[in-house]
Amino acid sequence: MNRVAISRRDVLRSLALGTLAGPALAVSPRRLWADPVDRPSALKITNVETFALRHKLPKAIGVSIALTEFRTALLVKITTDSGLVGWGETADIAGARATIEERLKPALIGQNPLEHRKLWRTLWGANFGEARAVAGVDVALHDVRGKALGLSVAELYGGRVRERIPAYAAAMNYTAGVDPEQQYPAEAAELVARGFKALKMRTGRFDIRRDLAVLTKVREAVGPDIRLLTDGNGAFTFPQAIKFGKELEKLDFYCFEEPLPQGLNYAGYDELARELDIALAGGEVLESRSQAKDHLMKRSFDIIQPDVILCGGIAEVLFIAEMARLFSVPCVPHCWSGALGIAATLQVQSLLPPFTHGHTADEPMLELDTAESPFRELIVKQPFKLEQGYIRVPTGPGLGIEIDEDRLGAYTAS
Repeated sequence: MNRVAISRRDVLRSLALGTLAGPALAVSPRRLWADPVDRPSALKITNVETFALRHKLPKAIGVSIALTEFRTALLVKITTDSGLVGWGETADIAGARATIEERLKPALIGQNPLEHRKLWRTLWGANFGEARAVAGVDVALHDVRGKALGLSVAELYGGRVRERIPAYAAAMNYTAGVDPEQQYPAEAAELVARGFKALKMRTGRFDIRRDLAVLTKVREAVGPDIRLLTDGNGAFTFPQAIKFGKELEKLDFYCFEEPLPQGLNYAGYDELARELDIALAGGEVLESRSQAKDHLMKRSFDIIQPDVILCGGIAEVLFIAEMARLFSVPCVPHCWSGALGIAATLQVQSLLPPFTHGHTADEPMLELDTAESPFRELIVKQPFKLEQGYIRVPTGPGLGIEIDEDRLGAYTAS
């Protein structure tokens, strides 16, 4: 069809006269502007698959309360009739995989993945709020939606406010048969040499005095300019957490993460936060925005840590982060996952502005697990790279990364 070029001045003059003169008479008002970008409005979901991955470690590692010989992950693949594919990740806890296969998959087949609002309600309504199942599917839906529209996840929400995210190493896990006195300081020094400016370590497995002695050696090994964090993983009683937290303040630790048992409601965290000057971080097992709201109102955490692959997905964590800002609580999403979880977290964090307007305000940090995990590096075609303490946000469509599906078979548990 022939197109007629009309200048802005012609349009304004014609609108003022209430008519379009001359050659513009054959042009509808809509044609005065560029045609809308073609979108696959009839896109349909044809399949939803799950892949349970498992990798045996050379030595058992873990947190204060448990060690494990395996790394596991549950991937979600959504396929559409156009051939576009979206990938997500979650943890197969409390039947998440069965919920996806038996409840969410039937509800999604035949639906348009671009209808985000409609599908969000469908996901939460079909499974009594199984947040981990929703999270894996939500991440995959964001991935395929971004690919269909040619936009990164961050661009779906208005665009990034930063191109790279400062990363802290989630490291120094307890290791079977290895004393932390020898492991932690040496590992910390090696991570700093790799470019990390912030490090997190596990505490709570041994006597308080022993753990504090190890942390003192870590501080000596890395110096005063490296930010240090520690995770208690629910191993402390309330009095122990107060005592330990006050000693962490003397060592200039940045935050004390989840020292009390989380349970389902983070009982006692609001009281503990009032007792400590060090920032109390928590919230990785929160399942929804409603749970997060309750703890923000109680001021249970000085730093809230919803997890994209556990707490309902990208949209839910972004909602929580914005809500936390209303309470002046920084949001630093938890992330101990594979490449898909990292990519989803990076997309969310790229949308979050600094915590204040101050020139030295903290930024959201990426928790980057450094323990052995093929799901972080080997199943993705372009692994993430640390550059001077930062990780760049993927800019490609969707999550911005590509899964090498041929490599999944080596780790598929069932």
